[in-house]
Amino acid sequence: MGKMLMHERRNAILEYLDKDQRIVVSDLSQRLNVSEATLRNDLNNMEKEGLLKRTHGGAVLVDQEPEDNKFFNFSTREKKNKEEKYLISTKAQKLITNNQCILLDASSTALELAKRLKDDSDRKRLTIVTNGIYTALELRDVAEFTVILIGGVIRAGSSALESTIDAGVLKKINVDIMFTSASGFDFENGLTDFNVYEVELKKEMVKASNRVVALLDHTKFGKKSIVSFAAIDQIDTLIIDNQISEEDKRLLKERDINVL
Repeated sequence: MGKMLMHERRNAILEYLDKDQRIVVSDLSQRLNVSEATLRNDLNNMEKEGLLKRTHGGAVLVDQEPEDNKFFNFSTREKKNKEEKYLISTKAQKLITNNQCILLDASSTALELAKRLKDDSDRKRLTIVTNGIYTALELRDVAEFTVILIGGVIRAGSSALESTIDAGVLKKINVDIMFTSASGFDFENGLTDFNVYEVELKKEMVKASNRVVALLDHTKFGKKSIVSFAAIDQIDTLIIDNQISEEDKRLLKERDINVL
């Protein structure tokens, strides 16, 4: 195995944690062919970011809501914070007009938006691009929708097609609005996530879109994860529940981000 980059190590660590619930540094060192000192440094930093909890000789998953950890099964995450997702997706739906091309990421919030579009009594004609498997399946039988599923690699327990294998198709499509969720948002890093492989695809999605709309609940606000996929100046609109401070709203306005 060649030398792993920090982001690759962290992604591997989280995947092992999701599978085994706990990891031991000495065992992980052999699996990844990385020194124990490097791994201890990784684990310490990941604990500071709230991604795991250090134990003697290793680490365990943090005791957090499944929606905050993308390595929980998608069906579990989909059931969390249903009311917030419904309200956020309903607000997002109002930004969409007839004959637009929109892009939906593979998040459970974007899937909720897909359901709103499908159930709309005044259904619009849309081209919908997504890397979300469940999103594409949800919309597959709607005559008014042209659904484009971006190909890639599927990981166990995931709802997303990952990697940039098929990202070239984005250069051939004029995307009006991208709707995306994230593991975190902060003013320094913008929108962040910790699935390195999906993040690389989401970066290409952002580049291909005329507008980027972030769909977040307040628990993601002020948090950061491993990798940024949308810088602060690439975000046009933030749809969030009403639990952020007036100061944060002011800072967002200063950065020309519309808050709904």
